[in-house]
Amino acid sequence: MIICVPTEGSKGLSEAVCQHFGKAATFTLYDSESGQTRVVENRSEHMGGVGTPPEHLHKENVSAVLAGGLGPKAVDMLHGFGIDVYVGAAGTVEETIERWRSGSMERASKDNACRDHAH
Repeated sequence: MIICVPTEGSKGLSEAVCQHFGKAATFTLYDSESGQTRVVENRSEHMGGVGTPPEHLHKENVSAVLAGGLGPKAVDMLHGFGIDVYVGAAGTVEETIERWRSGSMERASKDNACRDHAH
Protein backbone atom coordinates (compact mmCIF):
# COMPACT_ATOMS: atom_id res chain seq x y z
CA MET A 1 0.00 0.00 0.00
CA ILE A 2 1.39 3.42 -0.97
CA ILE A 3 0.82 6.11 1.67
CA CYS A 4 1.28 9.77 0.73
CA VAL A 5 2.15 12.57 3.14
CA PRO A 6 2.33 16.18 1.83
CA THR A 7 5.73 17.51 2.85
CA GLU A 8 7.94 20.60 2.96
CA GLY A 9 11.04 19.03 1.36
CA SER A 10 12.92 15.87 0.51
CA LYS A 11 14.14 14.34 3.82
CA GLY A 12 11.91 11.27 3.57
CA LEU A 13 10.58 9.96 6.88
CA SER A 14 12.19 12.79 8.85
CA GLU A 15 10.63 15.56 6.70
CA ALA A 16 8.08 17.97 8.17
CA VAL A 17 4.45 17.58 7.15
CA CYS A 18 3.16 20.48 5.05
CA GLN A 19 -0.09 21.76 6.49
CA HIS A 20 -1.50 22.92 3.13
CA PHE A 21 -2.04 19.85 0.91
CA GLY A 22 -2.23 21.55 -2.50
CA LYS A 23 0.73 23.86 -1.85
CA ALA A 24 3.07 21.17 -0.50
CA ALA A 25 6.49 21.39 -2.15
CA THR A 26 6.74 17.60 -2.19
CA PHE A 27 4.81 14.45 -1.49
CA THR A 28 6.57 11.71 0.45
CA LEU A 29 5.37 8.28 -0.67
CA TYR A 30 5.79 5.40 1.77
CA ASP A 31 5.31 1.77 0.73
CA SER A 32 3.87 0.04 3.80
CA GLU A 33 4.87 -3.40 2.49
CA SER A 34 8.53 -2.75 1.64
CA GLY A 35 9.21 0.18 4.00
CA GLN A 36 10.68 2.15 1.11
CA THR A 37 10.13 5.89 0.73
CA ARG A 38 10.22 8.07 -2.34
CA VAL A 39 9.80 11.83 -2.60
CA VAL A 40 8.08 13.39 -5.61
CA GLU A 41 7.81 17.08 -6.39
CA ASN A 42 4.40 18.73 -6.50
CA ARG A 43 4.14 19.50 -10.21
CA SER A 44 0.47 20.41 -10.16
CA GLU A 45 -1.14 23.59 -11.41
CA HIS A 46 -0.84 24.91 -7.84
CA MET A 47 2.93 24.97 -8.33
CA GLY A 48 2.99 26.20 -11.93
CA GLY A 49 2.60 22.78 -13.54
CA VAL A 50 -0.33 20.90 -15.01
CA GLY A 51 -3.13 18.93 -13.35
CA THR A 52 -4.17 18.67 -9.72
CA PRO A 53 -2.44 16.94 -6.81
CA PRO A 54 -5.11 14.19 -6.64
CA GLU A 55 -4.57 13.40 -10.34
CA HIS A 56 -0.81 13.11 -9.86
CA LEU A 57 -1.16 10.95 -6.74
CA HIS A 58 -3.57 8.62 -8.52
CA LYS A 59 -0.90 8.09 -11.21
CA GLU A 60 1.56 7.20 -8.41
CA ASN A 61 -0.83 4.42 -7.23
CA VAL A 62 -1.39 6.08 -3.86
CA SER A 63 -3.89 4.27 -1.62
CA ALA A 64 -4.09 6.76 1.26
CA VAL A 65 -3.23 10.41 1.93
CA LEU A 66 -2.35 11.54 5.45
CA ALA A 67 -2.71 15.33 5.49
CA GLY A 68 -2.76 18.11 8.04
CA GLY A 69 -5.77 19.52 6.29
CA LEU A 70 -7.22 19.89 2.84
CA GLY A 71 -10.21 21.42 1.12
CA PRO A 72 -13.49 19.71 0.28
CA LYS A 73 -12.70 19.67 -3.46
CA ALA A 74 -9.45 17.78 -2.84
CA VAL A 75 -11.23 15.35 -0.49
CA ASP A 76 -13.87 14.66 -3.17
CA MET A 77 -11.28 14.23 -5.93
CA LEU A 78 -9.13 11.86 -3.87
CA HIS A 79 -12.18 9.82 -2.86
CA GLY A 80 -13.21 9.75 -6.54
CA PHE A 81 -9.89 8.07 -7.34
CA GLY A 82 -10.48 5.53 -4.56
CA ILE A 83 -7.86 7.09 -2.29
CA ASP A 84 -8.55 7.09 1.46
CA VAL A 85 -7.90 10.44 3.13
CA TYR A 86 -7.06 11.20 6.77
CA VAL A 87 -6.59 14.56 8.48
CA GLY A 88 -4.60 15.65 11.51
CA ALA A 89 -1.10 14.95 10.22
CA ALA A 90 1.61 16.94 12.01
CA GLY A 91 5.27 16.70 12.89
CA THR A 92 7.30 14.41 10.66
CA VAL A 93 6.26 11.83 8.09
CA GLU A 94 7.38 9.04 10.42
CA GLU A 95 5.33 10.41 13.35
CA THR A 96 2.30 10.81 11.10
CA ILE A 97 2.53 7.25 9.78
CA GLU A 98 2.75 5.93 13.35
CA ARG A 99 -0.39 7.92 14.34
CA TRP A 100 -2.20 6.52 11.30
CA ARG A 101 -1.13 2.95 12.14
CA SER A 102 -2.40 3.39 15.69
CA GLY A 103 -5.80 4.46 14.37
CA SER A 104 -5.64 7.95 15.88
CA MET A 105 -6.15 9.92 12.65
CA GLU A 106 -9.61 11.00 11.53
CA ARG A 107 -10.99 10.14 8.09
CA ALA A 108 -11.43 13.26 5.96
CA SER A 109 -14.93 14.40 5.09
CA LYS A 110 -16.69 17.55 3.97
CA ASP A 111 -17.38 18.26 7.64
CA ASN A 112 -13.71 18.41 8.67
CA ALA A 113 -12.29 19.81 5.42
CA CYS A 114 -10.59 23.22 5.45
CA ARG A 115 -12.76 26.13 4.41
CA ASP A 116 -9.92 28.61 3.83
CA HIS A 117 -6.18 28.65 3.13
CA ALA A 118 -5.00 29.90 6.53
CA HIS A 119 -2.85 26.94 7.61
